[in-house]
Amino acid sequence: MGSGKRTWAAAFAAVLALAGCGGGSDDEANTEVLQTASGAVRGVAHDGIDAFKGIRYAAPPVGALRWRPPEPAAPWTGVLEARDFGATCAQTNELGGFAARSESEDCLFLNVFAPTERSTATKLPVMVWIHGGGLFSGSSNEYDPTRMVKEGGVVLVSFNYRLNVFGFLSQSALNSEGHPAGNYGFMDQQLALRWVQENIAAFGGDPKRVTIFGESAGGSSVLTQLSSPRAEGLFHRAIVQSGSATEVLKERPLADSTAPRAQLAKALGCKGTDAACLRSKSVAEIMKKAPALVAGWPFPTVDGYVLDEPVSAALAAGRFNRVPVINGSNADEQTWFLGMEELASGKPMDAETYAMRIASEFAPHGAEILAAYPASRYPSPSEAYVASAGDHIAHCPGRRLNQSMARFTEVYSYEFADRTAPASFPDVSFPYGAAHTLEIQYLFDGFAGAGGTRRSLNAQQRGLSQRMIGYWTRFATTGEPNGVGLDPWLAYGAAGNPTIALKNPTEVVSDDSFRRRHHCDLWDSLQ
Repeated sequence: MGSGKRTWAAAFAAVLALAGCGGGSDDEANTEVLQTASGAVRGVAHDGIDAFKGIRYAAPPVGALRWRPPEPAAPWTGVLEARDFGATCAQTNELGGFAARSESEDCLFLNVFAPTERSTATKLPVMVWIHGGGLFSGSSNEYDPTRMVKEGGVVLVSFNYRLNVFGFLSQSALNSEGHPAGNYGFMDQQLALRWVQENIAAFGGDPKRVTIFGESAGGSSVLTQLSSPRAEGLFHRAIVQSGSATEVLKERPLADSTAPRAQLAKALGCKGTDAACLRSKSVAEIMKKAPALVAGWPFPTVDGYVLDEPVSAALAAGRFNRVPVINGSNADEQTWFLGMEELASGKPMDAETYAMRIASEFAPHGAEILAAYPASRYPSPSEAYVASAGDHIAHCPGRRLNQSMARFTEVYSYEFADRTAPASFPDVSFPYGAAHTLEIQYLFDGFAGAGGTRRSLNAQQRGLSQRMIGYWTRFATTGEPNGVGLDPWLAYGAAGNPTIALKNPTEVVSDDSFRRRHHCDLWDSLQ
């Protein structure tokens, strides 16, 4: 159904318009020196956490290594003082404060956080965070894992990977060089996971208990790695947060993805067959001459290397890495996107605009959707629109993926539904509620993106945060989320295919209730 792509594209178009399309402290002590496969590292210890920041896991993807599969980092001599985060990967879109601009290609760094008090005999479960940002922005540097590490007893790894045109470029000259092409950012993710397998034991982590988890494009990345034969054995559980739009936004075949990228060579004054010319241009020149390719949604590809087939097809057929999965979405996913549109335009959506937009984006099914989501049923046309878009882009695709995966592995379904969640972005004419990204602060304390306004959780929200950290880290420890002090969370295959609503108080709803509330029969019929 092509209309889904138009819905997503319309939401992001206004978001893109907003873009104009930490180090150590004196009270930190040194950790002991640890040995990795590439060399010795020393981090900083503070507040019960040993932090090792800015460790290279790959050679800088610059010069002749631009638009090639990542290569492992070269060994170093002496002790690497891993006190500061590495550079953020090249990007221009700030996404309303979520991200920050950077012109660095030398950005393939990772960070390791471990409890200071840890046993040398008993290895801890490992959680590897994949940041979001639409695959065109974001970095690992804004996520504070202190509470997850301390309360959950895990070792946590975060990393940067190539983004936008630098990480996801299918171009005929590059594709014909004889190396895997297109999904360079996903290849970076896999190299980081191989680094974890080879090195995490030195930090107290168990390489046989690795959980990958991510939000938005990070969640879609988790689904990609679930579906990639190249990722087999690199992780043992997976958590997908607001990543199910990949079921609607289909990956493109490698050859079919070259056409929209042909403009890059033309814009840079290069022949389409001249890969050396493309690699000779500076980051600044690429950003200036091809801004849409740096700030806009990239096209992951079915490249025959990372992916043999679309993610949704692989999951439906059982051709994926069959590990236990948590998969969920936020109750009000699309309020963030429409809020960014309103901030860019300065105008709330009115009833006429709502009706015209639905008719345009979902032709020829606009009348059916307006009947299911009449503006009169909602406090505002904006809230009618985000309800329809959220069900189409997030809730019902996530349900379809749960149905696919649950035939082959254990799946735990959730909906983050705390509509009191603090928002780090400016107010608009409608409430954000449980918007896209707002669950992150319940796992990573104080998360507000690179430039948002940090908000504190109140006592009730803090309690929900503690329960969510308990679910996530228990899942990383045992492969299922239940534990002492946590409300029961049954797997999707149990009676009624339950989804847990993460709010105060926690509620378990049946699949039938979820399906009716989100109009999934309608959306499924239009796929």
